This record gives sequence, structure tokens and C-alpha cells, in this order.
Amino acid sequence: MSTRSFVATTASAQASRAWFVVDAAGKPLGRLASEIARVLRGKHKPTFTPHIDTGDHVVVVNADKVLLTGQKLDKKFYYHHSGIPGGFKAVPYRVVLQRKPELPIEKAVKGMLPHNVLGRQIIKKLHVYATPDHPHAAQKPQALNLEV
Repeated sequence: MSTRSFVATTASAQASRAWFVVDAAGKPLGRLASEIARVLRGKHKPTFTPHIDTGDHVVVVNADKVLLTGQKLDKKFYYHHSGIPGGFKAVPYRVVLQRKPELPIEKAVKGMLPHNVLGRQIIKKLHVYATPDHPHAAQKPQALNLEV
């Protein structure tokens, strides 16, 4: 006999999706990303089910104004490999923030989600913008006040 009183279905989870908007200006990257990942995953809801995507959409604005503490602006690197011998690249956070200001938040949140098919489905509900403007006004997103 199951001890669970409620198990969400995919249809009920999709029907109850909400939209939230988060202002990233002046908030530490890691603390912001962990709260966003919690909402994307659906852990803030009493109907959370581990194997079903019960989370909500999150729109992040002012991604270029996210805060890094200490000297991480120059000492934190993003690494990738091109696939050819000698193709290892290390790009400082300051350069990444100038080229693609949305990337640090996307990568931080993606690393906090499950590394499987469910995680790839969940990350599609994250919408990051470097400016205070976003094209999701029609969804009427609610302001999400994070305690970070």
C-alpha cells in the first residue's frame, strides 16, 4: 500500500503551470540559481512529484547585473573543449558576461537540475534576458521575491 496521498499526473502538472519573473540585479549568482532551480523543478508546490515535471516557468531579467562575490569576476573561468586536440578553452567570467550575459545564469541553473531527460525538459522553462524587458508579458508573470 502506498503512503502517498497524492501523485501528480503530467496533464495536471501542465494545467497548473504559472509564470514568474525574477530580477537578478544585485543578487549572488549561486543563491539566485538555487532558488530558480527549486521553482523550475516544482519543489515549492505541495503537489511535487519527483519523476514528473511539476514546475513553473521562470523569466529572469537584468541577467547582466548578477553579482559575484570576492574576486570571482576575474578568477572564475568557464571551460569547454572544441573536440580537436589542443582545443581546450578557458574563458574568464568577465569576458563571458560581456559576450553572453545570459549564459552564467543558464549554466548555474542547469547544473542544479537533474542530469537526465527530465532535467533537459525542465530547463526549457527558463527564460533569461540581459535587459529589464522581456517578451512574455502576455503570460502575466508574477513577481517572485527571493530571499537571497
